[in-house]
Amino acid sequence: MKLPIRILFGFLAATAITAADEPIRPNVIVVLTDDQGWADLSCQGQVDDILTPNIDALADRGVRCTAGYVTAPQCSPSRAGLITGRHQQRFGIDSIPDMPLASEATTIAERLQPFGYRTGFVGKWHLEPNVLCINWMKRELPEMADKPRRDIRVPWTKIRPYSPAAQGFDEYYWGELQNYRVNYDLQSGQMLSPMQMVQHSEFRIDVQTEAAVNFIERNHSQPFYLHVGYYGPHTPLQATEEYLSRFPGPMPERRRYALAMIAAIDDGVGRIVDQLRKHGLLENTLIVMTSDNGAPLKMTKPDSPIDRDAGGWDGSLNDPWVGEKGMLTDGGLRVPMIWSFPRGLPSNKVYEQPISTLDIAPSVLSLAGGMDAVEAVKSELDGINVLPLMNAPQIVTERSLFFRFWDQAAIRQGKWKYLFVGAGSEYLFDLESDQHEQLNRMEEHPEIADRLKQELSTWTNSIHPPGMPRGEKQRERGWYEYYYQ
Repeated sequence: MKLPIRILFGFLAATAITAADEPIRPNVIVVLTDDQGWADLSCQGQVDDILTPNIDALADRGVRCTAGYVTAPQCSPSRAGLITGRHQQRFGIDSIPDMPLASEATTIAERLQPFGYRTGFVGKWHLEPNVLCINWMKRELPEMADKPRRDIRVPWTKIRPYSPAAQGFDEYYWGELQNYRVNYDLQSGQMLSPMQMVQHSEFRIDVQTEAAVNFIERNHSQPFYLHVGYYGPHTPLQATEEYLSRFPGPMPERRRYALAMIAAIDDGVGRIVDQLRKHGLLENTLIVMTSDNGAPLKMTKPDSPIDRDAGGWDGSLNDPWVGEKGMLTDGGLRVPMIWSFPRGLPSNKVYEQPISTLDIAPSVLSLAGGMDAVEAVKSELDGINVLPLMNAPQIVTERSLFFRFWDQAAIRQGKWKYLFVGAGSEYLFDLESDQHEQLNRMEEHPEIADRLKQELSTWTNSIHPPGMPRGEKQRERGWYEYYYQ
């Protein structure tokens, strides 16, 4: 059954879980991994070397989304879309050099605070200015704009307006490897003022898990929103012997390290769930687990030495999809995604319709403040509340998902995906066919391609900077020659 969008919104309003229905607002935890491909959860059924029993248990208690999409095949723009519920191009962000995320952007955390939520952030942020943000530096730090990357220093006074501390997070343990900016202590559990810099020699995934568990322990008596940005299996590949020893036998070493890092994340999810159970919160907590983009395969998955090639293959896999990080094929955009909410969602269900990380913000907002809260800001958000749809999977929508990155733009609508590559290539894929993105159907269905191209063009004209890609840099040319020539 297909519904027009106006009827769909009426259905959402009629069936949403509201604050009036339940006196205790649900907690929300977003677990975001880094460069983890679609194949790399054992519940996906694609590979037999992965071990993720705790994340699989989330799927058993919830909904596994087989067509979950991010808004970009790269970390910073993808994260900006997720954490605001808006296409990152609304803020002029197509790729990492376009950062930082504008300080006036409203995050999920900022939307939840008025409803009494305690908000926490752990791990990788990557929405602050960095050494690649040359246009920002020309405005804010002109003395740094022409320096080599190794010599660029961005002072804290320039970073802070774009940090978790300034974007609605009451508590944060913000860092990727050894160095963390924090306002609470892991040993004592005490809040710290002012913010402090701390160093950890322990394995980064375990540190991030400890920080997440610590936040829940301190805030279990009130509604909370926690974003856990695990820095893995993104390179540099690291793991302890405890995790590596779970994956003996011959295999590429990069694959072994990816499996070990994902196992550490899985253990972390298990600890987070145990902490929720300890305080009787598991039934009333929405946990969304997903990745920020597909895995970087470097086309041939070269097993280069672990201590070199920091930007190489991270050992993760995108099977069965075509392509990789950086591409607007499903290998770059389609990610593992699980929504677990025992009180409000069915258990052990598979949701096959397209869903976006943009949908997290309105869905969470509906739990905090009901559909009235969503309606009040609907024009500010690009996603929809998908909780009612997961409870009624027989309702099929023809919503369009839009993407633009580098010299590529794409739209998915129903089973069709139109992909435009600025160097002069166009593709039309039937994503419900066995060929998926391996067979270009442009010649068979030119009228569908033309219609989708027009809709995509209209969307690109509404974002910043406006317009379809013009093929000026063609940074993705090597990928498309490899996968499609």
